[in-house]
Amino acid sequence: MVSLAGIREEHPGVFAAACPTRTVLDHVMSRWGVLVLSELSEGTRRWGELRRSVEGISEKMLATTLRTLTADGIVARESFPTVPPHVEYRLTPRGWELMERMLPLLSWIADNADDIVAADDHAVPAAR
Repeated sequence: MVSLAGIREEHPGVFAAACPTRTVLDHVMSRWGVLVLSELSEGTRRWGELRRSVEGISEKMLATTLRTLTADGIVARESFPTVPPHVEYRLTPRGWELMERMLPLLSWIADNADDIVAADDHAVPAAR
């Protein structure tokens, strides 16, 4: 079983303020990063398909998220010399490896989100 203590033993300094793990966590676990990666786990997508399927994302945020995930080597971008331009995005082998681990978390969230949000709605505000 994986544990934080085991990770820290194997990688001293992991998740410290200046550690690259903080950057990767920010890129991969951001709201838009998770949703874009989840959509790409279903297969190769064009820009417009991603824009429509990731509800609520702006064009600017989609461009930023894809640029970041591509630079991280998690998403591959392929441009075809056509008119109009045709660009496709897909997960790289590293992206697939990530999603093999992330999809079980997303499944857990889907199974539990309603109960968690309902509990939050009924929580008593803490005294100040």
